[in-house]
Amino acid sequence: MEYTYDAKGFKEIFESSFTWLGGFMRNVARFADKTALIDPALDKTWTYSDINKESNKLAHALKRAGVGRNDLVMYQLMNSAEFVFSYVAPRKIGAITSPANFNHASGETAKLIDHNKPKAFLYDTEVGDMVLEALSLCEHRPEIIIAVVSEKNTAPMPEGAVYYDDFVRDMPDTDPVKDFAENIYDETARLYTSGTTSLPKGVVVNNINEVLSAHDVMMHFPLDPTDITMNTTPWFHRGGIHSGGLTPTLYAGAAALILRNFSPRIALEFVERYGVTFVIGSPSVLEMLAGTQKKSHFDLSGLKGIVTMGAALEKSACIKYQQVLTPNIFNGYGTTETFWNTFLRPYDLPDMAGAAGRACTDDDVRVVKIYDDKRAEPDDLAADDGSEQGEIIIFSPSKSAFCYYDHEKLTKEKFYNGWLYTGDVGTWDSNKYVTVCGRKDDMIVCSGENIYPAQVEEALNEHPMVRECLVTSVPDSVRGQAVVAYVIPDSDSLTVAELIDFCNHSPLLSKYKRPRFYRFVDKLPYTATGKKQHVLMRAQALEDLEAGLLRRR
Repeated sequence: MEYTYDAKGFKEIFESSFTWLGGFMRNVARFADKTALIDPALDKTWTYSDINKESNKLAHALKRAGVGRNDLVMYQLMNSAEFVFSYVAPRKIGAITSPANFNHASGETAKLIDHNKPKAFLYDTEVGDMVLEALSLCEHRPEIIIAVVSEKNTAPMPEGAVYYDDFVRDMPDTDPVKDFAENIYDETARLYTSGTTSLPKGVVVNNINEVLSAHDVMMHFPLDPTDITMNTTPWFHRGGIHSGGLTPTLYAGAAALILRNFSPRIALEFVERYGVTFVIGSPSVLEMLAGTQKKSHFDLSGLKGIVTMGAALEKSACIKYQQVLTPNIFNGYGTTETFWNTFLRPYDLPDMAGAAGRACTDDDVRVVKIYDDKRAEPDDLAADDGSEQGEIIIFSPSKSAFCYYDHEKLTKEKFYNGWLYTGDVGTWDSNKYVTVCGRKDDMIVCSGENIYPAQVEEALNEHPMVRECLVTSVPDSVRGQAVVAYVIPDSDSLTVAELIDFCNHSPLLSKYKRPRFYRFVDKLPYTATGKKQHVLMRAQALEDLEAGLLRRR
């Protein structure tokens, strides 16, 4: 390619230095003594200099043990200081950092290990029993197994494992000698989607993806060095690590507060005590925070905003959160593959509550037609009339590497001409606000009509005694499928008859969309990112139908 100027110098410098680690190291230099990490449970803080030194110790220890360029360092750790060091250290020696879900069952963890073949594996001793069983099921055994001690340290150690403190003991805290050429296209992190029926998909994240994901958050919050973030979700998923998690926080020169386990009262206490400026959590977290705040009245005046992802906000709930918690509510929508891609800012709410928002500044989000036998082209658009449903597709060149790790078939299925085909069904309006209606694979077909669970759930949630609900289906010999609603009641006095009457009069529900069966439950299954697991409940509904547990009156 010919340029009108000599681009060689720019390309060499840009491609070798515009990295997340480069940004973090700049903050180590200019904010050396500034607090970067707060652990209220341990009553301990770390400065940028402290984090760098501790990460250097781990980097030296990993390198001494044989970890090097493009090796994978996988870790199943709670939000903790060791998680931070494990996030930073591998980059210093050219390795890949890979946080994994600590809620996995042993078989799921074993599959992750066998698929990714990590050179080093760190785990929290709180999930030691699960890890011990997982390692017994693996064909691949990591060469280095490191146990990070938590308060609940009861599981026996895997053979050959070493405690974290012993592993890094006597290691130098200086920066390791860099013996590799860093590049913006290098894979620096491997994250996983919230798969429920098979092995989660490994999402490749490269250097430039991380930098521009951080920039996106810094721009949309906005986030700066005076801020303190508290993510109420685990850091191991993309919403945890990138939405006000370590990636943007440490790149911006701000501070992150460690919340190991979520409790609404404790979270609100921390906001007041430490001056937290941004809280990140799912809509269900916001509901718990609002309920606690109504009773306890913590000082939340320092909050600049609460950011929620994973589901749309209903208008009544949004108004309540704005009144009880902060007027500055943000709502984002996206995927593990592309981070967040639409955004509702405070000025959009509550008017646009229920929608997912418009495309983020550097992204393009469209709704295209759905065909039975082919994939719509990116310009084969559904009508922007707010009613025609289509598949939501995402173009996010700054935050996606456009592939899955070691899964060529799935990469071809999901990515096309730079677009991610999400599988989410939605509508959009003339102003390009997108609304998510459900999943293509969650769709219910009743008497020839398509029903998307989110629509029915939204209607049911309008009932004042419905705390949460999940809608799925069971086979029906006449209709094809019948709608089933699982409901967490807010009062023991709620009856199925009341819900039937409510749905019969709901303006949101056509007759064929009304649930035919109900069951009251104490909890619903959610992924770590706060998404309802409809697939699990579809199987459960069939069992409940056969057992006579579903009620029709």
